[in-house]
Amino acid sequence: MEQEGERPGAPTVGESWPAHASLHDRVDRARDEVEQRIDRARDQFEATNERIKKRTGRDLVAAIAVGVAAGGAVLASLIFATWVFAILAVGIAVLGVFEFGRALQARGRRIDIVPQVIGAVAIIAAAYWFSTAVHWTSLFIALALIIVWRVLAQMTARDGRVYASIFSDIIVGCFVPLYVPFLASSALVLARQEHGGMWVIAFLLVVVVADTGAYATGMAFGRHKLAPRISPGKTWEGFAGAVAISGVVGAVACIFLVGIPWWAGAIFGVVLAGSATLGDLAESMIKRDLGVKDMSSWLPGHGGVLDRLDSILPSSVVALALFQFLGPLAA
Repeated sequence: MEQEGERPGAPTVGESWPAHASLHDRVDRARDEVEQRIDRARDQFEATNERIKKRTGRDLVAAIAVGVAAGGAVLASLIFATWVFAILAVGIAVLGVFEFGRALQARGRRIDIVPQVIGAVAIIAAAYWFSTAVHWTSLFIALALIIVWRVLAQMTARDGRVYASIFSDIIVGCFVPLYVPFLASSALVLARQEHGGMWVIAFLLVVVVADTGAYATGMAFGRHKLAPRISPGKTWEGFAGAVAISGVVGAVACIFLVGIPWWAGAIFGVVLAGSATLGDLAESMIKRDLGVKDMSSWLPGHGGVLDRLDSILPSSVVALALFQFLGPLAA
C-alpha cells in the first residue's frame, strides 16, 4: 500500500529521478527534500536547545532573540546618535536599580526604591550631558539622599529595628548606586569623547565575545573549576578561551573601529576579558548571598537586567581607563 502523499514510482530520498520524469515531479521532489532537511535541522536545533536549557536553565531561542534585539538597538544608537544611547542607558540603569532593590527587599533589607531611582537618573544623565564635576557631585547627592531618606523612613516606622540593622540597610542602600548607575556611567563618559561611540562598541563587542567564548570553551573543554564556591560552572579552560578570543577580536575591532595598532587592541581585549570575568564572578557572589539564581525573569532566556550587565558594569570603567592610555595611539 502506498503511503499517504507518496506518488507511484517516486524514488526515495537520495535516489535520482528517471529520465522520463516530468518537470513538475522534479520540482515536487526537490521541495520534499528541502522540507525534510529543514525538519531534520529543526529537530536537531530543538534537541540542542533542550540540552542547553536542561544544563543552564536558559531558553536558547528566547536568549538569541532578546540579545539580537537589544544589541541592535544599542549598536544603532552608538553609530547614529549617542544621545539615544544615553537615554537607553538611563532606562537600563533604572531597571537594574529597581531589580536589585527588589531582590534585596526580598532578603529583608530596607531599600527605598524612590531615592534609588532618582539617584540613578541623576548619575547617568550627569555623566553624558554635564561636566565631570557635576557627575561626581550627582553621585554624592544621590548617596546623601539615600541616607537621609532611610533615616527619616526608619524614624517614622517605629518598628524597633536595632541600630546595627539600620546601619547595615544604609550601607547596602549606598552600594546599589555605586554598583549599577555609577559603574554604568563610565560608558556614558566614554561615549561623549571624540569617537567615543566606536570605543563603546569595541568594548561591548569584546565583553560579549569574552562571555560567549568562555561559555563555549568551558562547555567543550572545561575540567578545572575557576571559582567553585562562587560559580561552579566556570572553568579555567573557559577563561583561557575567553582571553584568547578576546585578544583576537580586540585587535581586529580596535584596528577598524578606533584606529589603534593591533597589539594595543590585543591588550584592550585581554584586559577586558579579565574585567568581564571578575564582574561575572562578583554578581555570582551577590546572587549566592541573596539566595537567587537570577535577579529577575524580565528578560526571557537571560534572567534579569543585571544578569546581562554583570560583565559590562566593571568593564565600562576599565574601558574608560584603557581609552585614556591607548587613545593617544589612534591614527
